[in-house]
Amino acid sequence: MGFDDLMNHRIADVRYTEVQLRWPRFVGKNARRDIHGYGPKVTVCTLTTDQGAKGWGLPNGRRNDEVIAYVKGKRIADLFRPDVGVTDSRALAFDVPLHDLAGVILNQPVYQLLGQQQPIAARPILTKCYSGMIYFDELEPKAGPVQTLANGMDTILENCASDYKLGYRQFKLKIGRGNMWMPKDAGLQRDIDVTKLVAKTFPDCEILVDANDGYTVDSTIAYLKGIGDIPLFWMEEPFAETVADYRKLRTWTRVNTPKILLADGEYNPDQTLLRDLCEQKLIDVHITDIMGYGFTPWRKLMPDLIKMGIQASPHAFGEVLKTNYTAHLTGGLGNTVTIEGVPCTSDDIDFGNYKIVGGQLVPSPAPGFGMKLLKTA
Repeated sequence: MGFDDLMNHRIADVRYTEVQLRWPRFVGKNARRDIHGYGPKVTVCTLTTDQGAKGWGLPNGRRNDEVIAYVKGKRIADLFRPDVGVTDSRALAFDVPLHDLAGVILNQPVYQLLGQQQPIAARPILTKCYSGMIYFDELEPKAGPVQTLANGMDTILENCASDYKLGYRQFKLKIGRGNMWMPKDAGLQRDIDVTKLVAKTFPDCEILVDANDGYTVDSTIAYLKGIGDIPLFWMEEPFAETVADYRKLRTWTRVNTPKILLADGEYNPDQTLLRDLCEQKLIDVHITDIMGYGFTPWRKLMPDLIKMGIQASPHAFGEVLKTNYTAHLTGGLGNTVTIEGVPCTSDDIDFGNYKIVGGQLVPSPAPGFGMKLLKTA
């Protein structure tokens, strides 16, 4: 089976529906945004061929009836090639659904479509997976009729313990409390205290931190000094990125914390600036969102990052669907230092056989992305 099979299928139907995703607990504030709640409702798209094959997933952008009319009747091979991804720019709205559909037609998981052919059973390349769900949990009021007292630090440890039971051995802690929610000095000290507490309580886990641009370069250095010898895995988005600020931070980290990875590119990314930061080796990890940038564009970007010596970790927070897409991108192309994990359930989706083993995310070996949409339009 191969490209000829994609020639034999034409898109006959395009449908959109909403699905509800549920996080296992309430998610609160970060440095830039107020409470996140219990999980998002997202729109997904299903493509059906004239032979009854179905592929589905998150679309890029909103529903566009002109684009739907354009792809209807098209052969899958007119829009998609396994070795490239989406080949028609007008069909990029259906980037993920087309990958899923091609995998279903060819009876291959997406990571195998991407070219990962190890000698035994086309096994995927695996990497670490972190819990991205540790927010400013101690700042939220306790549940009950009188919501006056904050949860306290125990809540952060309880949430880490819950994710530890799910198999995570990396925690990403949100920092930057002094940007909006606390006085700057007190917020910085709380960030330091939380980091120390989690590192002490979970000594077998790696710690990542994310300031959501809530620091300056000077407060970033103050935070790193404050946590002492705690070996952070990475520092994400410490401040609104500039070459000058990252050069100052890099100069300091090379001397004082040479093993820490600097990750950026999630929020409102300027791809020209990001490339400049990568080429100058001022950041180590490119983290533009898997959907915001696009699955096929990420396939094209990865070889460039490899040439520059830059690793990847596409942003995936909020939707475990994006986590699973990233697992297949990683499984096929590698060069991903860790994957953003989002514990999640849904009555509308069967998430399939994804599992965390030894702190690594193992993607489903089923055709396509290996997930089933239970809700119909």
